[in-house]
Amino acid sequence: MASKTKATAPAGLAGPTLAEIREARERVSSVVDTTPMEKSRYLRELLGQDVYFKAENLQRTGSYKIRGAFNLLSQLSPEQRARGVVAASAGNHAQGVALAARELGISATIFMPLGVALPKLQATRNYGAEVVLHGHVVDETLQAAAEFAERTGAIIIPPFDHADVVAGQGTLALEILEQVPTVENVIVPIGGGGLIAGVASAFAQLAPEIGRKVRIIGVQAENAAAYPPSIAAGEPVQIITAPTIADGIVVGRPGDLNFAIIRETVDQIVTVADDDTARALVLLLERAKLVVEPAGAVGVAGALTGAYSVDGPTVIILSGGNIDPMVMERVISRGLTASERYLRIRIPLPDRPGQLARTAELVAEANANVVEVLHTRHGGGLQISEVELELHIETRGPEHAELVLAKLRDAGYRPRVDF
Repeated sequence: MASKTKATAPAGLAGPTLAEIREARERVSSVVDTTPMEKSRYLRELLGQDVYFKAENLQRTGSYKIRGAFNLLSQLSPEQRARGVVAASAGNHAQGVALAARELGISATIFMPLGVALPKLQATRNYGAEVVLHGHVVDETLQAAAEFAERTGAIIIPPFDHADVVAGQGTLALEILEQVPTVENVIVPIGGGGLIAGVASAFAQLAPEIGRKVRIIGVQAENAAAYPPSIAAGEPVQIITAPTIADGIVVGRPGDLNFAIIRETVDQIVTVADDDTARALVLLLERAKLVVEPAGAVGVAGALTGAYSVDGPTVIILSGGNIDPMVMERVISRGLTASERYLRIRIPLPDRPGQLARTAELVAEANANVVEVLHTRHGGGLQISEVELELHIETRGPEHAELVLAKLRDAGYRPRVDF
């Protein structure tokens, strides 16, 4: 079990007080759902501890973002509400602001990049916001939103770097403690840091009441991990992000307030690769029957890879479920490939009749299933008398995949796994 000798909140902690987080919960209760807490038997066996999923993917708007957005908007003055609000986002923040504004009768303008996924665009519009498509990258979209605010007087609603947003996200901690009173560890996805700052701040201040320190672990996508270098430097550091399937947590620089809270209250920050996130998404679909976006699944990815270890009851926050079906199809394929349950192989073959039938027969003898076949004479490195066969094969896992490959090798073929 986690140590119970540090049951005191950090002195002079930045950000909202515990009283403000509790007030935020009262404020958002009319709009925000108390999302389910699902126990994971699979991860219980893997980690040797009780593991629960806090299913914010089932929250209104499909993510936790409505908590912080509504808490901030509900405290605007009548004069500020009359000016309207503006935000820039490619996804969850946009929907959170749009719904919060609709519930409060505030005009909302949301700037989204030109390439935004159609489901996110439609959802934001359906919540009543005026959507302006501008820019090919988020920085251009943010700049356009700032210019709109300057021109019209609209109030900018930041996605994470604001005390009222942090307090709203911190309401999750209060729910977690009520649903799992014995919780010892909470695993949280990190982008800009609003969610983990709120959760970590709440638990740090709750420590004297509950008589123990709850350990907080943050998880970032390794291609967009600004917090490890920032913690090492002692201040927020701007990084150059690389493409990642966890697009919901791609932030190049931590928020100033978020960083100040996280530096004092978060125990560990780890990173995970895209393939592991894809595996986690497939696990959640198959074992928990939960649709989770890649950014919301990074905490599970960390459990699968051993990026962190836990002692005692553990809650993993599934922060969102807004995933484009087309992206889901690709991510599932990648997750199955990473788990070696979907095998893509290339085989050079003599250019003569019967070779395709023979390879298919060998795969069938190994009790695997061919789902796609590509036969070409134009593969790189082929001899003039050869063709290349690309097979997509369903297997039962690593051992079965190796059995299929061994079957082909024993028959004299040279299969090459295509990752």
